[in-house]
Amino acid sequence: MQEYFSVLAEQIVASIPNIVTALLIFLISLYVARWLSNGVKRVLLRRDAASGVTHLLADMLRWTIIVFGTITALQKFFDVTAFLTGLGILGFTIGFALQSVTQNFVSGIILLIQQPFKVGDEINVLEYDGVVLKIDLRTTELQSLDGRIVILPNAEALAHPIVNYTRAHRRRVDLPMAVSNAKNPENIRAALVDAMKEVPGYVAAPAPVVTFTNFGVSTIELLASFWVDTSLTTVHLAKDAALLGVKKTFAARKLSIPSPIAKPKE
Repeated sequence: MQEYFSVLAEQIVASIPNIVTALLIFLISLYVARWLSNGVKRVLLRRDAASGVTHLLADMLRWTIIVFGTITALQKFFDVTAFLTGLGILGFTIGFALQSVTQNFVSGIILLIQQPFKVGDEINVLEYDGVVLKIDLRTTELQSLDGRIVILPNAEALAHPIVNYTRAHRRRVDLPMAVSNAKNPENIRAALVDAMKEVPGYVAAPAPVVTFTNFGVSTIELLASFWVDTSLTTVHLAKDAALLGVKKTFAARKLSIPSPIAKPKE
């Protein structure tokens, strides 16, 4: 029995360097995990990410580092290669079965970090125009301009062009129309420019432009364009105000009311 304890004591003494090294590796991994997870929290909170998602991503990063540190520490005592190989095969099998879920999850993380849009932005994606209501790790929820709720998989949203209307502080409003052939087209141009300047949210730069584009049978086709401040109005309201203003201005100057035409293809 005495010999057994003697051998055990020698083994423990011989293992002290490995024990100290493993303990240091584990403690360092705890410190690094905490430091990096707090950094991720700060970055995501500055980007107005959802608090639940922020804590989830930070915890995932923290536990990933801790697990990696633990495995590295255990390597000082026995070979964990076979164990890791088994975990890799299991992870591959699960990942293949949940491929679409994983793809949406990763896309959600990219959307939260890159932030091509955020909650409250008006965007266009996959032919849907709407306001962003929620950004989860798997889906993005929009309310379309006609009131429908659209739930888009994050992978689909990330894989297609995204138009962010909210970030564009100035938007151009186009009014394609046709006016009857007049002896002086410049009167038409001047009337349109004056009408556009009265639209709420109108900005002087870039300046409004009226270009005559084509001759019809008894009309001249034109395109009137002006810019508005999107913090003061929307494109739809600006177009509505512009058309009413054009009608009022033309009536006051005794000009023929223009008729709308399809917007020319660019």
